[in-house]
Amino acid sequence: MNNLKDSGRRSFIKTLGAGTAGVALTSMGTKAKESKYQIKGKVPKNAKARKIVFIMTDSQRYDMLGSVKKAMKTPFLDKLAEEGTRFDQAYSVSPVCGPARSSIFTGTYPSTNGVWGNNMGLADNIKTIGQRLSDNGFHTAYMGKWHLDGTDYFGNGMCPDGWNPEYWYDMRMYLDELSDEEKLKSRMPESNEQDVDETFTFGHRVADRAIKFLDNHGDEDFMIVASFDEPHHPFLCPEPYASMYKDYEWPKTPAHFDSLKNKPHYQQLWAEGRQFEDKNKKPITHPYFFGVNSYIDYEIGRIVEKIDKVCPDALIIYTSDHGDFLEAHSLKKKGPAIYDDVARIPFIVRWKDHVPAGKVSDQLMSHLNVVPTILDAAGLDIPDFMHAGSALKTLYNPDEKCQDEIFMEFGRFETNHDGFGAFQPLRAVYDGRYKLSINMMSTDELYDMKNDPHEVNNLINYESLADVRKKLHRKILDRMGDTRDNFRGVYWEDRHWNKGFEQTWEYTTQTRSRKDDGYQPRMRDYNTGMDIKEYVRGKIQDKKG
Repeated sequence: MNNLKDSGRRSFIKTLGAGTAGVALTSMGTKAKESKYQIKGKVPKNAKARKIVFIMTDSQRYDMLGSVKKAMKTPFLDKLAEEGTRFDQAYSVSPVCGPARSSIFTGTYPSTNGVWGNNMGLADNIKTIGQRLSDNGFHTAYMGKWHLDGTDYFGNGMCPDGWNPEYWYDMRMYLDELSDEEKLKSRMPESNEQDVDETFTFGHRVADRAIKFLDNHGDEDFMIVASFDEPHHPFLCPEPYASMYKDYEWPKTPAHFDSLKNKPHYQQLWAEGRQFEDKNKKPITHPYFFGVNSYIDYEIGRIVEKIDKVCPDALIIYTSDHGDFLEAHSLKKKGPAIYDDVARIPFIVRWKDHVPAGKVSDQLMSHLNVVPTILDAAGLDIPDFMHAGSALKTLYNPDEKCQDEIFMEFGRFETNHDGFGAFQPLRAVYDGRYKLSINMMSTDELYDMKNDPHEVNNLINYESLADVRKKLHRKILDRMGDTRDNFRGVYWEDRHWNKGFEQTWEYTTQTRSRKDDGYQPRMRDYNTGMDIKEYVRGKIQDKKG
C-alpha cells in the first residue's frame, strides 16, 4: 500500500496551497526500549542544546527551495525557514559528495582529513562530531548516506565509531534489503514511470528510522543525523512528484550563455563543446530531479513533525553537500569549480527561543562552521584543530558577522574513475564581494560578485584589481599554511600575475605542528623531545660537525 497515495498526497496538495506543513504521519507503533548503546561521560551542565537534529540532502542547489524560487515546491523546508533563519550566503567546502561531508562532520578541510576525493576514507586520527558528542554523554545516531568509509558510493554497512549501531543505516544496508531485481529498479530513473511506492525509496526508509529514534529516545540528550541521498540520481520518487515538473523549464541566467573564452582551459574541456550551442534553442528540463527535490521535502517534513511532537525545542540544522550546475557555464553536475551553482548551498537553522524566526541572513556561512557551532551549543570546548569557529553568535543574531571570508578547495572527483578532469586541485576564498580561485594546473579566476553575480567575467588579469587579488591570494596562502594543507607548495604562489615573486626550493622557513584535537597528546619538538610551545616555529637547521 502506498502511504503517500492513500494519506499524504491529498495533504501535500493541500499544503502547497496553504504554504504550511500538514502531511499526516503514519504511526510507527514503536515503544521506547533500553538501548544497548553505551553512552560515555555526561552532557555538560552548561549545554544550551541538548537535543540536536542535523538534516542534509545531496546535490540540492541553494535556489531549489520554494522560499528562494517559487516554482520549487518545498513547503516543509519553507516552513522551517519561517520558523527559523535562512542563511543565503552558505557555501560547501568542496563541491563534491565525500569531501563536503568530511568537512561537515569533522570541522576540517578535506586536504587535512584525508577525504580529498570521493571514496577516500577519513584518516584514523580524525574525529567526527559523533565521537565528540557521544564521548560527552549525547546519544548519537546516524541514518543515511555516509560516503566517508573509503569503499564505494553506497558504503560498507559497518557503523563507524561514535554512532549507535542499532540505528546505523547506510546505502549498502538499503541495497541488502532489496532483491536483485529491486536493486536494478532502485538505480533506474525510468522506474518512476511505474509509479514508485514511497516505501521503496531510500529517503523514506531513512526518515522512518529517524522517526523511530525520536519515538524511542526523544526525551534524552541526543544528536541524530538524517542524511538523504535525494535529490541526487537516480531521482526515484512517487506520484505526484514524479510528474509534477514534466512541463517545467529551469530559467536561464547569464551563466548559461557563458562562452568560457576567458575561463580556465580545463573548464573548456569539461564543457565538451556545449559552450558553442545555441542556448536559446535548448530548454533546461529535469523533471525527475525537481520532482525528487519536492519529494524529499515531504520526507523531511515527516521528521520535523515528529520533532515538534516529542522535542520541539531541538536545535535543527539543515543543509546540502553541494549544488548542481544545471548546465550553467555549459557544465554538468558538479566538480572542480567554485561557481555559486555548485558551491553555494541551502542552510536553515531552527532553534526555538534561540534563533530568530523568519529571518534571512547574508552573513557568510561554511560547512566548516557546523561542528564548532554544535560543540559550542553543546557546552563543549572547540579544539584548536578545528578549521573554523563557532557561528553560534550569528545564529542568535543573524545580522552579526561570523567570519570575514570563507575558503573552498578541490582535489579530485573520486578514486574509482577519472571523470570531471580527475586531479584538478584548486584553493579558493570568498569575502562576500570578491571570489578568487587558484587553479593549480590552469588559469586562475577572480569574480566581482556584486557586479557580476553570475560569474561570467573573469577579472584575474585586471591590474585595476591587483590589490584585491593580492590580498585574497595572501589569505589563501596563509590559510594553507595554518591548516597544514598537505598540498601546499611553491606552485600556489608562483602565478603568472603575481609579479615579483622569487621562487626558492625552501618555499617557507616554518615548521607547523598538528594542533591539539582534544584526543591525542600534544606533539613533541624534534629538537628537544619536549612538548611544543608553539605550533608554528622556525625550520630545523642542518648542523655541520
